This record gives sequence, structure tokens and C-alpha cells, in this order.
Amino acid sequence: MTDNDPLTADLQCLREAQAHEPMPTWPTRARRLRALEKMLLEQRAAFAAAIDADFGQRPREETDLLEIFPSLSAIRHALAHGRRWMKPRRRRADWLFLPARIELRPQPRGVVGIIVPWNYPLYLAVGPLVDALAAGNRAMLKMSEFTPRFSALFAEQVAKYFQPDEVVAVNGDAAVAQVFSALPFDHLLFTGSTTVGHHVMRTAAANLTPVTLELGGKSPAIIGPGARFGHAVKRIMFGKLVNAGQTCIAPDYVLLPRNRMAEFVELAGKAAARMYPQLERSTQYASIVSDRQYQRLAALRDDALAAGARVHPLGGAVEDPARRLLPPQLLTEVDDDMAVMREEIFGPLLPLVAYDSLDDAIAYVAARPHPLALYLFESDPARIDHVLARTHAGGVTLNDTLYHIAQHGLPFGGVGASGMGGYHGEAGFRTFSHMKPVFRQARWNGAGLLDPPYGTRFRRVLDLLLKRG
Repeated sequence: MTDNDPLTADLQCLREAQAHEPMPTWPTRARRLRALEKMLLEQRAAFAAAIDADFGQRPREETDLLEIFPSLSAIRHALAHGRRWMKPRRRRADWLFLPARIELRPQPRGVVGIIVPWNYPLYLAVGPLVDALAAGNRAMLKMSEFTPRFSALFAEQVAKYFQPDEVVAVNGDAAVAQVFSALPFDHLLFTGSTTVGHHVMRTAAANLTPVTLELGGKSPAIIGPGARFGHAVKRIMFGKLVNAGQTCIAPDYVLLPRNRMAEFVELAGKAAARMYPQLERSTQYASIVSDRQYQRLAALRDDALAAGARVHPLGGAVEDPARRLLPPQLLTEVDDDMAVMREEIFGPLLPLVAYDSLDDAIAYVAARPHPLALYLFESDPARIDHVLARTHAGGVTLNDTLYHIAQHGLPFGGVGASGMGGYHGEAGFRTFSHMKPVFRQARWNGAGLLDPPYGTRFRRVLDLLLKRG
């Protein structure tokens, strides 16, 4: 990377503009948010068509529901609350320092870098961008090379709706992504795989760039003894099959009572048929995004089958590699040595794991890396609290799937192997702000009592501090 590198030039342009206006007013921030809202509303159909073309088939309804709607909702939430988020937060000074005053003053971090994945290329670009703009930052996005049509269109539209010193979107392959992550941003947010997350964090460390990592992992769904079983199966299948399972918080496997395995298979087949009738001809079931991902998923399934697992196809459709149509499939009789039980699936394959007691299910989850999401279906409050207290996950939805990600009042993020940091709503505003502590000394104060020389008066004051501090 040299000073003549285009990415460096873009960053320098953004840095200079931010230095000229380090604390944008709320009207300036609101104008940028409204420009983003206008872009989404005016380009909604074009964005959906580009994503559909990149996937081979991606229903517009899913793009509207899972990308356009949450993006617009995030913008409108920020517009409604951002002015309040900007205000300094007053705190009470420790009694020993009264009448001094203290506060936390939110300050933009500066220029934020955002690395966007391919599975939800619109929402996972706009979501963090909303929080960054609300916090008064300028932003630079690296779009995914695996959704080339959408990524090119998004970058083109960003250049029309924003000034080049406000928001920039760039495209390129993995080499460009590596250069991008090595730029000295004031904050870097990466959404993607745990493997790539390791590289991003190592690269960012060279600049001491703070990072937010939104990774993935194997998110379990636990069906408790007191669950409404039919409801649980329906909601698990919904969470698994939207976007054909290509969702970072999709249920990755199901833990359920041993005597209900056959019932799950039967009800899951009915749920899939109800959501996607005539699956082979359905325009509402997404394709796998690329040949590489399709082959990876087929290999996971075939490896499990060869090792003794049973595969239960759902939906009545035949696989079509040319169209990258991979019908939903349940896997039973799986074990921990199978790749499908070690790697994040990210597709419409769903292993079922039997348990004999709820504590066995808890132990199974606790023995593995912390997932990005956990889903628990249970009606007994004591059992719910028992599971929540003994498991770790980035976020939890009870008696449904996916929807914790859509709550403006909850931060979204991982823990441990599934990531670090979070954003969305006010939590995102804080992620992209430095909460600067400010101590305001009063004109008349007792601080001089602790100045040298350290005589009798000093010792008496110090004794009081040691007793009451």
C-alpha cells in the first residue's frame, strides 16, 4: 500500500473532511441519514433485482423483509432518537471531589471502515452505516466480491447520494479486502466468517484499530420438555429456510428430546411444504449464492452420509446444481466427528441431536465455542432461566428464531468465537462513539489539601480517604 493507492486516497479525503468538521451537528447527521433513506426507497427495486441476479434466485419478498425493512427501520429509529443520544450524559462525582461535576460526552470516532459480507449485502452494509452516521462519523465500505452486481450498483448509488468526503463504497477481491483491513481506520467493523475474522483482527492490530467482529458459529435451537412442539418445529424451519439458510444466525442444529425425533422429521416436512409449495418451481426459495458454496454444502451432507448419518429430504424437490437449488434436508444419527457438526453450515441442512435430559442439552452447548445465537423453546420460566444462566451466546430468542436481531433496544453481536462488540440502535451509536469522560473542577475545592509537602494535614486527609474511599 502506497500513498498513491486509491483506498488510501479515499481514506485521506474522509479524514481531512472529518478534521474540518469533527463534531457534526444533528441537522448534518440527520441529512446524511435521510440521504441513505432516500437511496433505499428510490433504488429498492434495483437493489432487489441485483441481489436476485447475484444469487441466481433470491425472492424480492425476502429482500424486502430481511434487508430493506430493517434498514429503513434502523434509519427511522436513529432519526427519532439520535439527537438525544448526542447529548452529554451527566454523572454524579464521587463525594470526595464535590462540588466538581462529571459527564460523558459522545464524540465521533472519526472514519469508520465496514467490511460487508455476501449473504445480506444490503442490510449488513446499511445497518452499521446508520449507526456510524448517527454517531457523526464518515464511513468507507468494502463491498463483497461474491455479490458483484449488487456491490457495483450500491457503490454507484452511494456516489450519487453522498459527497465523496462523507461515504465511500469500494469493490474488489480478497486482495483489496486485505488492503482495506490494513488501513488505519478509527474503527473497523467486519461481518463474516470466524476464519477471516482472525485475519482481520491481526491486520487491524498493526494500527491498533479497534474492531467489532460479527462472526458466526453453530447456533443451536433447543426444544425443551415444556415446549409447544409443533410451534417450535415451524419456527425453527422458518429461521432455517429463509435465504436458504444462508444467515449467520440461522439455527445450525437442533437439540430435542430423544423420543420426538421422528415427530420432528414429520412436522418439518409439513412446514417446508407449507412455506414452499412445489419447491422445485418455487420463486420464493433462494438459491445457494455460488457454485463454491453449493459444492461445500453438498460435501458436508455427503461426508455425514458416508459416516453413518441419515438424510431426510424435505419439500419433494430434486437437487439442481445448475440452478444451485438445494432443497432442505434434515440429518439424523450425526456425531461430533462429522464435518457438518464441526463447521458452520450456512445452508439448508439441519442436523438433529437427541438428548435425554435438558441438562444434557445444556452441557452439549456449553462444551462448544460460544455461538452467535441461541434459540430456546420452552414454556416453564424456571427451565428458561436455567438454560439462560448456563449457556453463553451473542443473543437469544425465546420461542421463536432470528428476531432478537431486529430489536433496536438490543445490541447485536457475538461473544468469544462468534465475535466481539455489538451495534444496533443506541448500542451502535456508542460503538462508533468515544464516550469521552470530562471532569469539571469547581472554583472552590479541596484538591490542594493533597498537594506536597506531605505533612500532618495531608496525612489526616489521606487517613480519611482510606477509611471512607
